[in-house]
Amino acid sequence: MATAPGSGAREGAARRRAARPEPPGVSGAGRMAAAALAIVVADRASKLWVVEGLDLARVGRIEVVEGFFSLRMAWNRGVNFGLFADDAEELRWALIALAAAISVAVGVWAMRRGDRLSQFGAGVLIGGALGNAWDRATYGAVADFLNVTCCGLVNPYAFNVADVAIFAGAAALALAPSGGGRAGDAAG
Repeated sequence: MATAPGSGAREGAARRRAARPEPPGVSGAGRMAAAALAIVVADRASKLWVVEGLDLARVGRIEVVEGFFSLRMAWNRGVNFGLFADDAEELRWALIALAAAISVAVGVWAMRRGDRLSQFGAGVLIGGALGNAWDRATYGAVADFLNVTCCGLVNPYAFNVADVAIFAGAAALALAPSGGGRAGDAAG
């Protein structure tokens, strides 16, 4: 059976990297927890600085780069794009519980997959979900304030660091190698 030139060397290198033991003190759960903690800290710090330090809740809007980037206060009491915001109080605690349940499920799934990219991506996604859940518990709504507009098109929506993390974590999970196991370590 013929193989492409050099493919055997690539496969051998990939197997050696995949078989490489974890560095001392770093486990999949530790990697996931560290990523989640970093995101929660970054999200909380950004919200404390912008919402409270810059008093965006009172000011409402701060132009950072004219016509492109602004800080615009938006309280999201619903789900994506404010859907179901009319049922805010009933929905508030249900969304906190849902974020916690999804975080546990994603974490368990990533640990079963066993590859580093899935574990890291899950940690980033979980950190974002917990950051927004923290807002719901503290403020009663998610604090959104980042707004990017370009090329004459006005974007009416705002987002936050936690939202970016949820998207980035989901993208990492989508890009993680399929098949689970330690195959994803070939890239890490």
